[in-house]
Amino acid sequence: MTSRIAISATAFVISLGVGTAFAQDQAPDLGEGRWGPDDQIGAANLMTDESVLAATELVTTGKVYSLGIVVGPDTPAFPPRSLSLTIVQPGQTDNSGLGDNDFTYNDDIFMGWLGIGPQIDGLGHAGVDHVYYGGRTYEDFAPASGLTELGLENLPGLVGRGVLLDMTEHYGVDMVEEGTAYTEEDIRAAAEAQGVEIREGDIVLFHSNWMELLDGENQDLERFGSVEPGVGVSGAEYLAEIGVMAVGADTWGMEVVPPEEEGQAFRVHQILQPEHGIYMLENMETRELAADDAHEFLFVLGQARLQGAVQMIINPIAIR
Repeated sequence: MTSRIAISATAFVISLGVGTAFAQDQAPDLGEGRWGPDDQIGAANLMTDESVLAATELVTTGKVYSLGIVVGPDTPAFPPRSLSLTIVQPGQTDNSGLGDNDFTYNDDIFMGWLGIGPQIDGLGHAGVDHVYYGGRTYEDFAPASGLTELGLENLPGLVGRGVLLDMTEHYGVDMVEEGTAYTEEDIRAAAEAQGVEIREGDIVLFHSNWMELLDGENQDLERFGSVEPGVGVSGAEYLAEIGVMAVGADTWGMEVVPPEEEGQAFRVHQILQPEHGIYMLENMETRELAADDAHEFLFVLGQARLQGAVQMIINPIAIR
């Protein structure tokens, strides 16, 4: 087992100081969203009976792809996130089990953060100067006991047309280098070259082959967890303009690190989440999809509906 490596928070929070945050007169009015200030599920409103039925028509082989990586105590995680698992046999230590048939069982106790490994960021996650999706503030919805609004229990799941953009193919490399920002121009070009059109309501995934740093021949957990290629600002604005339902990647933060502009921290998170209500999927396993040139597929996610949760460990499924 390798020792647990924490993701470095300093890679993108560089020289943050007074004046680098958005001025109040520059910040968007987050209460003027597409679905109104009382909306709880953002871009998931785009999921309809018709869109789900249309996505099922993409299934032609029946092949199933698991998009969630295996997560454990050694999985790189943004600090101070961690987890541990304890297996117990409750009430069975001094007897042969329950009933005349000696029934015994194992249970598990999870202790940790839900935003670790393969995860979905709910709409209560990212904000702009303490203002969140729908113009909400901490006082409105975020007590320590759990979100009273925007919790992931409100999300019925995400089912729709999945699109994979292979950025290694776009750049002509085995692995996309850290600090590479997927701009609007890059996304347009990759989609055109790979024969897919990004549409409203899509779940768009980006493949950089970054997962090779977790378990491939060139394993480097320190590099994996401190920098990354990812969606840039113009790329995020372009996807938001189209009206996608979710954006994901095979990296821990989904957006480019270090950032395009020094002093900016998670600007893409802000564009997608509080400004447009778009879900984010991190640490997605996209290697098999890329190997099969599977650029369109049925995407299915049913996350645990834990009341008040901000994030959740997930294992989405792609079917083609």
